[in-house]
Amino acid sequence: PRRAGAARAPAARAAAGNPLPSSPPPPLRRSDEEEDSEAESPAASPKGAAAANGGGSPPSSATWSRVLLKVSGESLKGEHEGGIDPARVHDIALEIAGAVQAGVQVAVVVGGGNFIRGRELSDGGMDRASADYMGMLATVMNSLSLQAALEAVGVPTRVQTAIEMRQVAEPYIRRKAIRHLERGRVVIFGAGTGNPFFSTDTCAALRAAEIDAECVLKATNVEGIFDRDPRKHDDARLYSHVTYREVVEKQLSATDLTAITLCEENSLPLVLFDIGIVGNITRAVLGGHVGTLVSFEDTRPPSEA
Repeated sequence: PRRAGAARAPAARAAAGNPLPSSPPPPLRRSDEEEDSEAESPAASPKGAAAANGGGSPPSSATWSRVLLKVSGESLKGEHEGGIDPARVHDIALEIAGAVQAGVQVAVVVGGGNFIRGRELSDGGMDRASADYMGMLATVMNSLSLQAALEAVGVPTRVQTAIEMRQVAEPYIRRKAIRHLERGRVVIFGAGTGNPFFSTDTCAALRAAEIDAECVLKATNVEGIFDRDPRKHDDARLYSHVTYREVVEKQLSATDLTAITLCEENSLPLVLFDIGIVGNITRAVLGGHVGTLVSFEDTRPPSEA
């Protein structure tokens, strides 16, 4: 039979300054970022092994170590009237993969013009804010398609959106985005800035400044910036380099003025080039002579041409 004083023994020991033996603490829960970093490493697959160089210094052949690539939504539709052409997205993913494998950290902003343009809906009578929000959702669809294509070729990729939709993407968190880049992952920013009345070009300039990118690369359907519309003038001249002030004063068709101002205030070079030419994305990311450079001065190495 149990002794009557047995139940009082633990309390007596504690009162005498002999603490009770504590039970082992529950295991600490690792943060989402720690679990994420261990669950997937750039070197986890043979195709993605070269991407592990992303956190190091830029290769000798690269001008920049971290860039922001702006891809127009229209470039994803290929020869189709609209929507997404998987073969075209695959080709773009291969070029981005080449840049990552060269050791450059690449972030991406994708437009939504292959699905919807907020300004066009607004011109048709819809209120501008609603139209722009619809355009933001279009950029998320494009971001997911590019993510799938990049991971299919072995490049770890994260999508972060300015409008929360946690079931399909991470919310935009600046420090986490930089952490992904340092680990050799591509980060795709979807849903623009999350605010109406701002273009995805402005989003590209903003995100580039936030993540300390060294250049904004705008991949479009034209070769670069011309002194006049090349579709109307056969003698239109392509600029190799222009300053921010020249773009504003000459009203050159490069990007919207908000994006240009952001680039100028943060000393961010802007390169506009034709995404339709095979290899141009890789050449642009590595600092080659493609398209038009907008900056205070031309800092690119001399052209081999």
